[in-house]
Amino acid sequence: MSSSSAPSDATGARHLDVLVVGAGISGISAGHALQTRCPTQSYAILEAREAIGGTWDLFRYPGLRSDSDLYTFGFSFRPWSGDRSIADGPAILRYLHETAAEFGIDRRIRYRHRVVSAAWHAADARWRVEVQVGDDPAPVRFTCRFLYVCAGYYDYDEGYRPDWPGTERFAGPIIHPQAWPEDLDYAGKRVVVIGSGATAVTLVPEMARSAAHVTMLQRSPTYVLTMPAEDPIANWLRRRLPARLAHGLARWKNVFLTLAFYQFARRKPDWMARQIIGLARRQLGPDYDVATHFTPAYKPWDQRLCLVPDGDLFQSIRSGQASVVTDRIETFTPRGLQLASGRHLDADIVVAATGLKLRMMGGLTLTVDGRPVEAPATFLYRGMMLSDVPNLAVAIGYTNASWTLKCELTARFVCRLINRMAARGDEWCVPRRGEATGEAPLIDFSSGYIQRAHDLLPKQGASKPWKLYQNYLLDLATLRFGSLEDGALEFGRRPAAERRAA
Repeated sequence: MSSSSAPSDATGARHLDVLVVGAGISGISAGHALQTRCPTQSYAILEAREAIGGTWDLFRYPGLRSDSDLYTFGFSFRPWSGDRSIADGPAILRYLHETAAEFGIDRRIRYRHRVVSAAWHAADARWRVEVQVGDDPAPVRFTCRFLYVCAGYYDYDEGYRPDWPGTERFAGPIIHPQAWPEDLDYAGKRVVVIGSGATAVTLVPEMARSAAHVTMLQRSPTYVLTMPAEDPIANWLRRRLPARLAHGLARWKNVFLTLAFYQFARRKPDWMARQIIGLARRQLGPDYDVATHFTPAYKPWDQRLCLVPDGDLFQSIRSGQASVVTDRIETFTPRGLQLASGRHLDADIVVAATGLKLRMMGGLTLTVDGRPVEAPATFLYRGMMLSDVPNLAVAIGYTNASWTLKCELTARFVCRLINRMAARGDEWCVPRRGEATGEAPLIDFSSGYIQRAHDLLPKQGASKPWKLYQNYLLDLATLRFGSLEDGALEFGRRPAAERRAA
């Protein structure tokens, strides 16, 4: 769809009922929900990059894969048909392309449309959205009744890299996985991967296949849990049942298992820690120093767990192709890294798998009737709407389960709001916090990327509808079936005279 295909308002701005920002998983989910549940509403998806897929198109590092099962990470409306429950990045990207094409969502996407700012004007009950199209510095204006931001919370421009001393002396490349060079040849090279999170445990076994040796250098250990790459129950169901039924059963099985695992880990953290560490010890052997390298100082789910399909990380360590060093960097040297313990790690290539930067709503600036909206000063209503900001929703997935599960619930709830307003003649809805008390960080993780971003994210409250429960079953009940008349959500319209004048 071209920019010129949307009707224009009196100011010449292109107008649609709903503007979706971002064409990743949550944007595709939003598009499907809008065209099936709000078929009379016009919509478009504005994507800053040149391709669909969000992070799955941005990240291209070796071994890229999901850290959730595809039966819940995939869409409910298009069953995942691959054999592997933990799939690699290219397979997931193909799935997203095929899904968008099958439902015609790809025809609603406008690429190289970066949303710069959005201003709500109560006088005409519309958002005025400034968009940079391609390299043209002159902004293009859109207007919409409802703005739906599906840009995630990662900064796509750059990842996080600490300011280590001596990096300028290192003779080899220092690479962040978010900007992986296509022509990097690491065959036969000594590689040091700095980090212990999901990216590091993915990179190490994959690079170890052809590198001379790969060392995972970590400051402190992470909980690493082996998971089968293929789901035998799901594959058994697929062989015997229609695809949609088999997918639904596998999806619900995994929803319950994931939720039960998380709840048990939070209630019995010491027991769960012993089980996870014990599994690592059994895979690495009795002589391996699991206490140093795979025994975290925090409780399970204080940070996100790292899943390794079929124990590939442990296999690469057992084979001698990879190793783990738990230490701190004192300085880079021309041929590697000098550690605080006095040890030197020789390296030809260093990979800084040191995390991501967060950026709320893709970096766009918001104003409401001329008043700037600062996200950290707001509270998140039902995990998706900013307090005192009309007709705006933000798609934020789960941290303890598949991102897609929450994003689909959010999309359905947005459609409920839009249909409710259309049916009753309302022009806006806005969450008001009123006398609600209590506040907490939006994401209760001790992970570095979350701690660094506390001043960027909205807050959550102490009770519903302002508290995030990170619980799919609770959200399913409240977002799909709960009343919209909850005392916090305010609906309204302009006076009749204003509407006639407009």
